[in-house]
Amino acid sequence: MQALLSHERLLVVAGVATAVAYVAGDRLITNGSTVAIASTVVLVLAIICASQRVAYHAEQLAHRLGDPYGTMVLTLAAVLVEVVVLAIVMSHETSPTLVRDTIYAAVMLDINGILGLAALMGGIKHGEQAYNDDSGRVYTVMILTAMAISMIMPEFVPADRWRLYSGFTIFIMIMLYAVFLRMQTGPHSYFFSYAYPEKRRPVVKTVPGPDTVWSVGLLITGVVLIGALSEVMAQSLNVSLANVNVPPALPALVVALISASPEILTALRAALANRMQSVVNIALGASLSTVILTVPLMEALALFTGQPFEMAMTPIQTMMVLITLVITAINLNDGQTNAIEGMTHFALFATFLMLTALGL
Repeated sequence: MQALLSHERLLVVAGVATAVAYVAGDRLITNGSTVAIASTVVLVLAIICASQRVAYHAEQLAHRLGDPYGTMVLTLAAVLVEVVVLAIVMSHETSPTLVRDTIYAAVMLDINGILGLAALMGGIKHGEQAYNDDSGRVYTVMILTAMAISMIMPEFVPADRWRLYSGFTIFIMIMLYAVFLRMQTGPHSYFFSYAYPEKRRPVVKTVPGPDTVWSVGLLITGVVLIGALSEVMAQSLNVSLANVNVPPALPALVVALISASPEILTALRAALANRMQSVVNIALGASLSTVILTVPLMEALALFTGQPFEMAMTPIQTMMVLITLVITAINLNDGQTNAIEGMTHFALFATFLMLTALGL
């Protein structure tokens, strides 16, 4: 038991934070803005701790399944965390653009932030890094199609017909994901893998005992803790935002950062180990899963409540997405990445942060 607690210390930290938060109760949000801001920061860090362990146990399952099934498990775990946090924050946040801004921020963070930083660091260490260029093309065209349908076309849909288009969006996203999943796990699974030269790989440490049972059980525990922490964090975040002048898209960026934090470390480790295929699968797979799975879930929630979300991106957001995907298609077209390509994406990520800070 002591070995388990030591191994799962991040999950223990999240559990302790959950207990303290619920014991403290309203004192976290009724003792002024300073306490609320400090509470929000601590709670976000605790959620990230729990999400790290969720990602770790998803990665343990992924190692046993192998690519491409393993990468699919990783991306689905990240989307699950994002949907849980987003749904809870939405229950306390009245902004109709929260869903749109979160998905947009996640795509910028995954493609320009994670892929850019990983390609930059990996390129500096290894020079050119090889991967299967089929995966880059498939991911890029799928992301562009899904975002065009769900986040560009709504700008032209009359307000009195939003229910009809929401229903269509749910149907077409499910169809897209079903076909993509069939391709990723079926006859075209080789698109998402790369034959690296055989070499001695580090042994992944696991918790003693029935590995799969531990991984599944602790993964579920992590998701439950994330939900509990998010409930308190959403309240303290609202109080913090009411007393501090911050960009309106900050809550969306916080949700995107929480869901992407485990992927950042995983992708950087893969890039430094000269395994760029894993980076491409993680960064682009997470972006695609965020759009193609989060959108239908949120649209279904909108139909259930009768309250539509503002899904159409702003002109600046649309331009950033189009520029990002065009550069991604160019950079990922030759089967090799380098530091220059990584820097182009990271420059776009810095631009995204600047535009967010300016409230654009």
